[in-house]
Amino acid sequence: MALRYKYKQPLILFLCAFVSLWFIGSSCKNHNHPDKKIFHYNESSGLASLDPAFAKNKQVMWSTHQLYNTLIEIDSNMQMQPSLATHWNISEDNLVFTFILRNDVFFTDDACFTNGKGRKLTAHDVEYSFKRIIDKSTASPGAWIFNNRVDSVNGFTAINDTTFQLKLISPFQSILGILSMQYCSIIPKEAVEKYKTDFRRHPVGTGPFSFVAWEEGQALILKKNENYFEKDAEGRSLPYLDGIKVSFYDSKATEFLEFQQNRLDFIDDIDPSFKDEVLTKTGNLKKTWLDKIELHKHPYLNIEYLGILVDGENELVKNSPLRFQKIRQAINYGFNRKKMMLYLRNSIGIAAESGFVPAGLPSFDSVAVPGYHYDIDKAKQLLAEAGYPNGKNLPEIKLLTIPIYGDLGTYIANELLQVGINVQVEVIQKSLLMEQTSKSQAPFFRGSWIADYPDAENYLGVFYGKNPAPPNYTRYKNADFDLLYEKALSEKNDSLRYKLYQQMDRIIISDAPVVPLWYDMAIHLVHKNIFNFYPNSLNLLELRRVKKL
Repeated sequence: MALRYKYKQPLILFLCAFVSLWFIGSSCKNHNHPDKKIFHYNESSGLASLDPAFAKNKQVMWSTHQLYNTLIEIDSNMQMQPSLATHWNISEDNLVFTFILRNDVFFTDDACFTNGKGRKLTAHDVEYSFKRIIDKSTASPGAWIFNNRVDSVNGFTAINDTTFQLKLISPFQSILGILSMQYCSIIPKEAVEKYKTDFRRHPVGTGPFSFVAWEEGQALILKKNENYFEKDAEGRSLPYLDGIKVSFYDSKATEFLEFQQNRLDFIDDIDPSFKDEVLTKTGNLKKTWLDKIELHKHPYLNIEYLGILVDGENELVKNSPLRFQKIRQAINYGFNRKKMMLYLRNSIGIAAESGFVPAGLPSFDSVAVPGYHYDIDKAKQLLAEAGYPNGKNLPEIKLLTIPIYGDLGTYIANELLQVGINVQVEVIQKSLLMEQTSKSQAPFFRGSWIADYPDAENYLGVFYGKNPAPPNYTRYKNADFDLLYEKALSEKNDSLRYKLYQQMDRIIISDAPVVPLWYDMAIHLVHKNIFNFYPNSLNLLELRRVKKL
């Protein structure tokens, strides 16, 4: 704690110096800066880096998205759109992707460039950025996006200043979605060479905002990039905001208080401790809040589920009742997901009564992939068919979960008891659960899967037999599923690929190596003076078109 406060006074002077230069005529204590439109939000989990090669969590992704651009981006409808690339072509064999770049994009001014003047972005920057991700000396957690997918010798090539080429080892249509990830942000070599390890806190990009100051654990300040290349439909330059200020209150109660007092413009998600104060059980704002704030809810590409280890060679599985498909199906039928969402989640999310692929993806179709619904009679029938009528002689089943989902586990256990399935809930720390699932030591466990990129392949790859754990934590293997998965990887036609995805999802639902719980929903509380604050299913913070009145 002493270290945290040691620099508190210099911090105030540090930020005031930067802010006073930026906000001419404004006091450092004047939070609102009436002559500037500053968007304020909080990151209660802190911020580890501003280097996009380390954009492995929401905090880094949100910040780097303001500072950098990618070749391709995903719009609010989960469709791929050009960003730094104007268009791209794919070879007949689906192995070579050629991107034509914009010729009017500049890096922001920085001391790493000649005379401190930001230079034009070229295809050589794309080549450098991608090679840096897979360079072992970088130690990027994002190296997996290219490993065993991109040609290790000629995978990334700048043909000329505006043409970049990517070569795959084998067809993988989802590479386009991967290129939209923040890992694939384009950076200048000069900045990395000048700042070295300090590049993590001295970003230089082409994004809508540029870096001003960051004091870790206290505040991050970004300002409008006056030379940003994007314009709106009327030809006005983006972004509309003058800047962004990110605070790092680690207390969710403090964050909520700051929001109530208009010192934060929005809150991402609602802490369980005050969820019932703000929301009704049906997931709407209570009357006392209707005139004060707005509630934004939208599908979020995350599924919460219970995983079941199904590797028949594993000793834990050989003696587990979960080795029987009908027992796994009975569990899926044996509890009321809709009631669970109403009473435990204030209706934040959608009961997962379709497949493993969540709502929000273009290929999602609850009719094409019918899942499980609450049917206690069907659950009892399946138990009887498995040789355990009314659960007689059925061994106790242990469910591993983490503290924040303890009540969820208890709810499901109580529901299943009515069927005749005795589940014992064991709450353990997240790190231990992750270790046990990775080592195939957890026969029955609570899990979640957040999309890395907006394609159902990212979810179905969780069950591909050749994948290790992660991502195949259940150690599921099905030859028919694997053939469909491999076929989908090279299918260019979206409609045909979606049908393959749905066929795979139906196989998963039938074999039941998982118990889908709910398709998640992002929830934002937003003040009424914020406009054009549009959500997307990746829950990416999009501020280019936001206006603050």
